Amino acid sequence: MTRLPFGESAPAPRARTGRQVLTVTQLTARIRLQLESAYPTVWVEGELSNCRRWNTGHLYFTLKDGAAQIRGVMFRSAFRYLRFEPGDGQRVVARGRISVYDPKGEYQLVAEHLEPFGLGARQLAFEQLRKRLENEGLFDAARKRPLPTLPRGIGIVTSLDGAALRDVLNVLGRRFPNVRLVISPTRVQGDGAAREIAAALARVARVAGMDVVILARGGGSLEDLWEFNDETLARTIAAVDVPVISAVGHQTDYTISDFVADLRAPTPSAAAELVVAQKTELEARLERAAGRLAAAARVALHRRRALVDAARHRPGMASFPTRLALHGRRVDELTRRLIERARADLGRHERRRAALRLRLEALDVGPRLARIRTRLAVARESLARAATDGHAARRRRLTTSGEHLARAMRDGHARAGKRLETAAAKLDSLSPLGVLARGYSVCWNDERTAVVRRSVDVAVGDPVRITLHEGALRCDVTARE
Repeated sequence: MTRLPFGESAPAPRARTGRQVLTVTQLTARIRLQLESAYPTVWVEGELSNCRRWNTGHLYFTLKDGAAQIRGVMFRSAFRYLRFEPGDGQRVVARGRISVYDPKGEYQLVAEHLEPFGLGARQLAFEQLRKRLENEGLFDAARKRPLPTLPRGIGIVTSLDGAALRDVLNVLGRRFPNVRLVISPTRVQGDGAAREIAAALARVARVAGMDVVILARGGGSLEDLWEFNDETLARTIAAVDVPVISAVGHQTDYTISDFVADLRAPTPSAAAELVVAQKTELEARLERAAGRLAAAARVALHRRRALVDAARHRPGMASFPTRLALHGRRVDELTRRLIERARADLGRHERRRAALRLRLEALDVGPRLARIRTRLAVARESLARAATDGHAARRRRLTTSGEHLARAMRDGHARAGKRLETAAAKLDSLSPLGVLARGYSVCWNDERTAVVRRSVDVAVGDPVRITLHEGALRCDVTARE
């Protein structure tokens, strides 16, 4: 059987012996045409039953009252615009047209719109969504987060053109001027605004340093605030990682976002005040603590002053300032005497050190050795001249007296040699170089300012200098005997 397109007439019936005989399809088509022409748009009130939605997206139902019923269908193209979820037992008002379902020969209502009877569709949708989210636990107080005491950053999700933004900025600028504000602009009214609001909320919640977000919108009608009853927006509020304050409409307006948010504010200005309330309370607590601390300090100071005054007027403390002044004077005198005594001891030690330095300079062997070397050189020259003169005299005597002169010269030479040996031996015995030549040495301190005569004059580890017959040594003392 083929359904005729709307507006086309059924084929003419076949005439058979003067009777008009119609096929079932033709009859059904005529009935459908008559019904669709007679009832192009009709409003029907009734109770839903056998209400089910197929996987094709179409809704099938039965609309009935106490005495009759009519089958109905709402195709997917119309069902997606419903604001509530139809169900059995609901009393609704349906708008549509009457048609016939050819395969079963049943007339039906092709619904284009449904709304609850006596209750708006928006309100029913609101109640259904609120109940479903409440059953899921999104409204539980246990999952709501407290507001930060001193937020580092505050996010604002609202329209740039609305009065709500100005109200929030005025309050925050007056009470918390140094806080960081991040505004995430979005539409807050009209079809599709809910998804934009959810995206703006998720975007600002991801900004680093955000501690709280204000979702704000000014007052309006139920239709103006309807986008804040969206399920996607509600789940976004519950999913973000920062506390959310819902400030939508006026104090008497409630939306789904108010129930899901961590805190509801009656107005956008109140939301801003709630954000800074913790700061104001903290400042007040600090001021009270500072006042109590100052009062306690004044009381303690007054108590101690009273103790000092009481001690000052005791009989034993009457002359205490005088005694204290006398002790101070004695301390000054002792200090002066101590300084003078220290200076005298220092001068005495300085004079003693100068005298010791002069004595050490007088005992220096260097100049004495130089003088002895000079005397030895003069003696050698004298001996050389005496030897030369003796040889000349002997030559003269030999020339004049022959062997006598020669013998006298030998005797004189022998005597001169003996005298020279005697003088050299005497000189060697007097020369310190001779003493050094016999294996002795002179031990000095490291500065060569004093001769070390006793082992106690040096300590283990001190450096010393040793003068030898030829050259000198620099040694370190490893032990004393």
